Amino acid sequence: MRASFNLLAFMIILAVFLAPFGGKAAKPDSIASPQNTGGMNPRRIHLVAGTQLVGYSTALLVLNQAWYKDYPRTSFHFHDDLPDWFQQDKLGHVSATYHLGRLSAASFRWAGMSNTGSAWVGAMSGLAFLTAVEILDGFSAEWGASVSDMAANAIGAGTFLAQQLSWEEQRIVLKYSYHESGQAKYRPNLLGSNLPEKMLKDYNGQTFWLSLNIKSLLAPESLLPNWLNLAVGHGATGMLGSRSNPPYYNGQALPQLVRHRQWYLAPDIDFSRIPVQNPFLKTLLNGLNFIKMPAPALEYNSVQGLRFHWLFF
Repeated sequence: MRASFNLLAFMIILAVFLAPFGGKAAKPDSIASPQNTGGMNPRRIHLVAGTQLVGYSTALLVLNQAWYKDYPRTSFHFHDDLPDWFQQDKLGHVSATYHLGRLSAASFRWAGMSNTGSAWVGAMSGLAFLTAVEILDGFSAEWGASVSDMAANAIGAGTFLAQQLSWEEQRIVLKYSYHESGQAKYRPNLLGSNLPEKMLKDYNGQTFWLSLNIKSLLAPESLLPNWLNLAVGHGATGMLGSRSNPPYYNGQALPQLVRHRQWYLAPDIDFSRIPVQNPFLKTLLNGLNFIKMPAPALEYNSVQGLRFHWLFF
């Protein structure tokens, strides 16, 4: 369940990354940081670097206590978990690395670093943090380092970096949403026993999205609002185990659920492009831009075919 580890890490340091902005106004596009146009500011550079170092270190310490302390250590080894959870965990890795890079780059941009420099530093810092997580995995008897996890981390960092270097903005944003699947109750130890745990552990209720800004593809005179996006989502359901469903849990028979993927198409909002004047609110919206806005959605899956949801989370 390494993606849940990474989502938790991301949430822990989200507030830390927002701290250096100090309520300054954020630009409505680009990486939406409160940019310093007077060149690099040494005081801000030191503040951002120190804050991020504290954030990453704190996240590793907290997560080490939450995930590793109850499992024996071993020599460094690898574990192939690519077939697990219909790759939902890999999408979690991609999304977490993308947003860590995005927020880190925004912080360094605020400190006066150039677009190119801040994009590289941000992408590499997020990738370095999650590489450290994989190293910890490699010494844990419960997991092991995963080549596919590292590849997913690289894809997430690369998705941010390529857009920022090419367009100086993020036209495709990776997002996350959660809905109650009703399946965690069958294996609460694995899928979560309360809402916060289920949001991190229950892949049946998680959807990962590619959210494309429509107006960025059209002529500047288009009347569409800047913040309107179209999102494509991937989910999966029927999963009571990573690769297959066990017939029993604690001596009780489990339902015979059909494991299958789900695909979604829905409108979305790019929070960083909303024309908000309040500096603190603008910074907050930028930080929360990893969340997919609840909206009507079309779903396709191999079991039920095409479905429509009036409101999908």
